[in-house]
Amino acid sequence: MNSVLIALGLTVFAGLATGIGSAIAFTAQRTNYRFLSVATGFSAGVMLYVSFVEIFFKGVESLVVRYGDYWGHWINTASFFGGMLLIGLIDNFIPSAENPHEVHPEEETKPLHDPSAPIPDTAPAECFARQSEGKLDDGAHHQKLMRMGLFTALAIGIHNFPEGLATFLAALQDPSLGVAIAIAIALHNIPEGISVSVPIYYATGNRRKAFSYSVLSGLAEPIGAIIAYFAIRLFLGADTGVIPPQVMGILFGGVAGIMVYISLDELLPTSRAYGKGHDSLYGLVAGMVVMAVSLLLMK
Repeated sequence: MNSVLIALGLTVFAGLATGIGSAIAFTAQRTNYRFLSVATGFSAGVMLYVSFVEIFFKGVESLVVRYGDYWGHWINTASFFGGMLLIGLIDNFIPSAENPHEVHPEEETKPLHDPSAPIPDTAPAECFARQSEGKLDDGAHHQKLMRMGLFTALAIGIHNFPEGLATFLAALQDPSLGVAIAIAIALHNIPEGISVSVPIYYATGNRRKAFSYSVLSGLAEPIGAIIAYFAIRLFLGADTGVIPPQVMGILFGGVAGIMVYISLDELLPTSRAYGKGHDSLYGLVAGMVVMAVSLLLMK
């Protein structure tokens, strides 16, 4: 039970980092895009290194014991690409306009912390219906924008589901490994929280709601992880409720694939968009170095 609580705590920590990003968007006079670039690149470096060096081979070890050397490697490889396929399918359910990793320019985020700032041309067209005091013109338009905001929050929550599962399973198997992944996911969620706040705020005209939806989108990670964990225990667990090693092996292969996909499809492009020069590369290499040293010290 203690290991489950530790894994849940780390997953909650990683998920709530979206709230940190949202708070930064509403309080900071200027967004430090270079920090976001390095931090996102760092997160990608941690995820890539730990996926290929640690998690992928944890899956191999569990599967080889059960299925032998030949089939164990085949099943692990299939699990890896199955994880990539899963997160790729989830990605297709999120329209680009609601993609939480879309980069928003400085002029678009300025009204978040300065209500007197003019709404930029890059903001959604619906936001021009908002009055200067932050209220909408009529109830019907308000309901339309609320549906838009709720849809955005739901899409982001679905997107965060596999990230929470990856953090939870890694922490459940190895708490020290879970800490590293939780930190990487948290760094990844900070710029995500900033991006979440922009469309929600322009959809509702309410900063408190934008912050709340940002936090709730992050909470999808621990909620999704818990649901998936108990479903796996119920349908695939042994009589004692313990997840069999071969099932954990398949899950680890899938988690490695999910994290690699997230790094290559989301984190690195976001890091490049936020940064200048080699900022994203510096962050990437630093993340790999820190993860490598951490794994060596834990041996």
